[in-house]
Amino acid sequence: MPVPVPRQRNVPVAETAPGGTTSGGDLTLLIIEDDPAGTISVPELLDAAGTRVRIRTARNLTEAERLLTDDVHCVLVDLALPGRTTGDELGALKHVLRLAPRHAVLALTASGDSRLAAEAVRVGAQDHLVREELDGRLLSRAVRYAVERKRADTAQVKLAESRMRAQENARLERGLLPTPLLEGSDLRFAARYRPGRSRALLGGDFYDTVRTPDGTVHAMIGDVCGHGPDEAALGVELRIAWRALTFAGLCGDELLSTLQQVLEHERESDEIFATLCTVDIAPDGRRAGLCLAGHPSPLIARHGRAAQLLPYDDGGPALGLLPRARWPRRQVELGGSWSLMMYTDGLIEGRQGPDTKQRLGQDGMVAMINRQLAAGLHGESLLEAAVGEVRELNGGDLTDDVAVLLLSRGSRA
Repeated sequence: MPVPVPRQRNVPVAETAPGGTTSGGDLTLLIIEDDPAGTISVPELLDAAGTRVRIRTARNLTEAERLLTDDVHCVLVDLALPGRTTGDELGALKHVLRLAPRHAVLALTASGDSRLAAEAVRVGAQDHLVREELDGRLLSRAVRYAVERKRADTAQVKLAESRMRAQENARLERGLLPTPLLEGSDLRFAARYRPGRSRALLGGDFYDTVRTPDGTVHAMIGDVCGHGPDEAALGVELRIAWRALTFAGLCGDELLSTLQQVLEHERESDEIFATLCTVDIAPDGRRAGLCLAGHPSPLIARHGRAAQLLPYDDGGPALGLLPRARWPRRQVELGGSWSLMMYTDGLIEGRQGPDTKQRLGQDGMVAMINRQLAAGLHGESLLEAAVGEVRELNGGDLTDDVAVLLLSRGSRA
């Protein structure tokens, strides 16, 4: 007589999951065979490691579907069972694999059928057992090993999927980083970007530089409050909007007012705001218009003179704070040979040293840049040294995003 299905206790969802063990280390095995009593005739096994294996039995695939609940860890399927696909020796096994993709599965074969056993493992079974050699000790050990192998296989698949997603995200984020458009300009460009999010390529900071048909070079740098992927996405939207509006001929207050409308429509909360600094450099490279929206003032280094912050006392508020704000545009004399550095507050909010809480600040940044200029650094080397020293002073990675760009003209400052 077939062994009746033993009564199963209700196992909480948080306590067990397919392919894992319950809180007590017990396992549940579902045997699918037309004569389950011929395979194993007890409701429970105990292996040498002390793991209990509870037995459920089903005489066909239809009954198995009803008994295959989340507290089952492993399925033993007799390959002699008729499958759902006529003429397929592995029809029953393939049906179980489709039915229970997260469960460990063992195949039961007759003695001497090594070819079919190997094929069963190839199509997805964790292992195979020979009916004539089967006993309780062998079965309990095989179940435990199969569950562990399934768990390891599942973890490997999840790891591979995670790596693929990370690679796709990296490609996407690289595609969203700006490509400066300066063809025809005699200005040199350099930039450094370091997001605060771990393993991210894109943060809430954003920047861009373009040259319009009249020869004017426009540059901007901004910072969306916050550090998550939503802030990074909003930064990309604002950068793309700035580029489109700039090519459309907008500048100064008109451009920033329109960007504020974009921000207000795209942000998820009224508490989200963004700081911004825009510069438009005349075609002759000697003058520029500067607008600040709650953003730190750029630093300028002229040939033979110490670097200093551009004076700016009447900037406007950050975008998204005041509905009818205005952002005056101030004319700045650059001279014939200069370097203009625009940056986000991540560069100045790091600590002055690993043993102090005092921030570097703008004055500390100016002093640092002047030391590096005196050492003969310029362009990419200057920015690399600046970001590296800020990180070293902070005593490790900065928690905020950092974006720095440098536009230079004439002799190296």
